Amino acid sequence: MLDEIQTPPAMGDLLRNSLLYRHFQAQREEIMKHKWFESEKAGCDIGFERALTGWIIKHRSRWLKRRQQEPWV
Repeated sequence: MLDEIQTPPAMGDLLRNSLLYRHFQAQREEIMKHKWFESEKAGCDIGFERALTGWIIKHRSRWLKRRQQEPWV
């Protein structure tokens, strides 16, 4: 009888499967791409904060619009 009781998924699984977490991960991936491109242009690592600021200023609004048009979001 105890074998029939299913344990709930771990809290980490619930977090990783949440829409909010997937959105955060997708945004972070875009920021890291921006960091890589800008670091290549600068010839050195520009750091996460600078990349984040630059991505927000240059790309975030268009990224959000594209993301909202995706059917699975």
